[in-house]
Amino acid sequence: MTLADLVELVRGGGLGLDPAGCPVSVGFTTRQGARHATRGQSYRNTVVSLRVEEAVGSCAVEDISDGEVHGCVGASVLDLLDHANPAIRTAALDAYLAHVRPHHLCATKSITVGPGSSLAKSMARAEAVIDLLDPAPGDQVLVVGVVNSLLHHLRSRGVTYVPCDLKGGRTEWDEPIATDAESALDACNLVLASGMTVGNGTFEPLLAAGKPMVMFAQTAGAILPWFIGSGVRAVSAEPYPFFWLDGGPTTIHHYTERPS
Repeated sequence: MTLADLVELVRGGGLGLDPAGCPVSVGFTTRQGARHATRGQSYRNTVVSLRVEEAVGSCAVEDISDGEVHGCVGASVLDLLDHANPAIRTAALDAYLAHVRPHHLCATKSITVGPGSSLAKSMARAEAVIDLLDPAPGDQVLVVGVVNSLLHHLRSRGVTYVPCDLKGGRTEWDEPIATDAESALDACNLVLASGMTVGNGTFEPLLAAGKPMVMFAQTAGAILPWFIGSGVRAVSAEPYPFFWLDGGPTTIHHYTERPS
């Protein structure tokens, strides 16, 4: 399975619905900045989201204009699979797949992240992701897309890791963050990667390396389960609205089997 294979399956109506008959009804952008209480670092995210019927598909992006997002409204998924912007293509595919194979029907397990502060919810989500990763003693984990709460839980379990993110910088514990995931792969036997890798074009090179991968995904959460058994071991999918948007309960969906 490649991303191109999955797109062709969708184009041909292989999942039961013609994407030409699936219009985008809503397109929107979420821009947020966050600094959890007691944490020394802040971060920003920009996410483009497209709605198809009841489903919302999303893709993180460095920046995008309101006009480009508004231009998606009324277009079909089929049209948007050829969009020039990979973030739009990813969000459209994600929305379509979430519509035809809803998370609540297809996931192996759905988990409620309970209400709380932004830090409490970040830590609870991260704990569930690390439970899904289930690292063994002696594993060295390449973490692609640095989330300090994930690193916290790896540290608490005595698991060693290599943090990697295109933005570089340093972790909450002043560890250097690598920017080239492929060069760090040799030292690691397990990969924990963000769904953002789908939107920025780094997912398939990681997949080709042949290391077992577990994905945590706000971006491409409905796309990545299709790669289980093709290099991906498990996926934690988190559809919109994400935990950082809502102080109440939110839901993540864990997949250990590919949707059918």
